[in-house]
Amino acid sequence: MTHREKPVTRQISLSGPDISEAEIEAVTAVLRTPYLSLGAKLDEFEQTFTDRLGVKHAIATSSGTAALHLLWRAFGLNPGDEVITTPFSFIASANSILFDGGRVVFVDIDPETWQIDVARIETAVTLRTKALLPVDVFGSLPDMDAIWSLAKKHDLRVLEDSCEALGASYKGRPAGTIGEAGTFGFYPNKQITTGEGGMIVTNDDELAFLTRSMRNQGRDPDAGWLQHARLGYNYRICDINCALGIVQMQRLDEILAKRTRVAGWYSERLADEPRVAMMEIPDEVTIAWFVMVVRLSDDYSQADRDDILAKLRRAGIACSNYFTPIHLQPFYQQQHGYKPGDFPITEALSARTVALPFHNHLSEADVDQAVTELRKLL
Repeated sequence: MTHREKPVTRQISLSGPDISEAEIEAVTAVLRTPYLSLGAKLDEFEQTFTDRLGVKHAIATSSGTAALHLLWRAFGLNPGDEVITTPFSFIASANSILFDGGRVVFVDIDPETWQIDVARIETAVTLRTKALLPVDVFGSLPDMDAIWSLAKKHDLRVLEDSCEALGASYKGRPAGTIGEAGTFGFYPNKQITTGEGGMIVTNDDELAFLTRSMRNQGRDPDAGWLQHARLGYNYRICDINCALGIVQMQRLDEILAKRTRVAGWYSERLADEPRVAMMEIPDEVTIAWFVMVVRLSDDYSQADRDDILAKLRRAGIACSNYFTPIHLQPFYQQQHGYKPGDFPITEALSARTVALPFHNHLSEADVDQAVTELRKLL
């Protein structure tokens, strides 16, 4: 090494999938068959969800976003129909409402749990409200009993976005099974991954029939390949992805245990740190850890947070903010008239979030290093 060269700092990655040789062998086996799409692995993957979650139907899709879109179509969401949801989420939850002309109505969040504040929902209900979309943010859940109580009072549909919460539960009921239908996503940072992919789960026969047809270009199950009964989409998932997902589901308990262990290391090391706070998990919720996001105290501005993120990265600690409020994304401000100050609790949280490295391959030493660097910068 010359005097001009700097030592390379080992990078601790922000996220990463947990792939074993079993997944690799399963994918390779599919590639040795002629059935790369709509084959036996699709049915087998869907069966892993009906078995695990105790639901009648599971419909695999190309993404969690596609799953949401199909359900809004099956729900009969029409132009101008309103759906109440949270602005503190990944943008797909709200975007899916807009695809067919629905109107997003945001409600601010609880400052402790970071979930939609159920106490604020009723004031947002109008004659045009069609449905509620609770989002299981970061693998935890909002007060689903209260949400259902409101839904019944106002005759509203309930779709549960559990794309970040596979393995979580509310009062013993699996996330995704508490609404009329639920959705999951399998991007590589999720609890399980299929590379890209999603899943609809429901006990409603009609919803299952319609979404299964629409994901496959509107074909009915027994119709010919060129027969299309309704408007549909190519939201299919191939057998290669399904083979990966089958093994991941077989390993789900192992994967969740690893994530819980890493979350425990962070919780222990940050328990006495008054300058950061973690999401409060309600007693009735069993969390399925998705990310490790902490909130800086109000002593810090967004500029302070951004400076901390930049310095963490220079120290070899991958990190991010998580999330930018949906209503402050440029498209939502320009097309829908949202502005800063509309949802102050969401905005205050989002301005101070720090997502730290979180995945199954982190060692305790990695967590020590991430927390030590964060404390130095605080």
